Amino acid sequence: MTRENQIATWLNNSLKNQEYTINPASSDASFRRYFRIISNNQSYILMDAPPDKENSKPFVDIANILFKAGLNVPKIHEADLKEGFLLLSDLGNKTYLEELNHENASTLYKDAYLALIKIQKNADTSSLKHYDDSLLMQELQLFPDWYLKFHKSYEMNDSEKNILNLTFELLIKNIRSHTEVFVHRDFHSRNLMFCDGEHGKNPGILDFQDAVKGSIVYDLVSLFKDAYITWEEEQVIDWLIRYWELAKKNGFKVQEDFAEFYRDFEWMGVQRHLKVLGIFARLNYRDHKTNYLNDLPAVENYLRRACERYRELHPLLKMINKLSLI
Repeated sequence: MTRENQIATWLNNSLKNQEYTINPASSDASFRRYFRIISNNQSYILMDAPPDKENSKPFVDIANILFKAGLNVPKIHEADLKEGFLLLSDLGNKTYLEELNHENASTLYKDAYLALIKIQKNADTSSLKHYDDSLLMQELQLFPDWYLKFHKSYEMNDSEKNILNLTFELLIKNIRSHTEVFVHRDFHSRNLMFCDGEHGKNPGILDFQDAVKGSIVYDLVSLFKDAYITWEEEQVIDWLIRYWELAKKNGFKVQEDFAEFYRDFEWMGVQRHLKVLGIFARLNYRDHKTNYLNDLPAVENYLRRACERYRELHPLLKMINKLSLI
């Protein structure tokens, strides 16, 4: 039986043989596919996650955690983890990326960082995997393994390998000191839905299945240093200060000096952007998802600007500047 036939059979059973229409809704950087189902004047999203490639249980578990914490996440109407099918409520078709502009950005980002405060304050982290040194290093290794090797066709010498390893250790040492909370891991404009009431409170939150317990600034990096949309640095700092003030009011353990908080934000950004460069290269060269190469320049720029600010990161900056000539 083809996957399409499996989908049809499962939907017929789940919808009790009511008539329905099915159309592609979106795809993501994984093997999951999403379809919009209309049946009996009700809209649903079908998640198709082939069980040999994707495990849907974390999505179900974390959806429940976030729902209990008061966030707007898809409701799970039906689930078949064995076959890899989920029937979800529809949060609409307007992503933050599509809706954001200079006129509404401050309003939409305020909704987003208020949602983040709610997640960090209320979401239960007891069952989450820890964003530990091993996972951080595994992610960092994507940079040499995919970005350097495949995208730049660059072979590091021993000195450069040593510089990279020392930089990785510095980053992880800094991150280890951060307050730990629920971390979505991809809290950005493609995974936040613009909801105007019909689909619940703004924002709707998607793609949370890889959540972990880790740094309080990680999701802020994903949000404000987004690979898919960029803002002036002064604006980002303004939004970040507003979050920082709210975090203090809500009792989070963050630095009293904003400059120190901003340094942690920047260093966390270096870790994330090294990882993202590797992931985007892998998506292109392994998975043939070529569009992600278009987003490399923004990420490279974030990385370069952060490294320029901190003397400890200048050896990495020198390597990045050398790579920009290739």
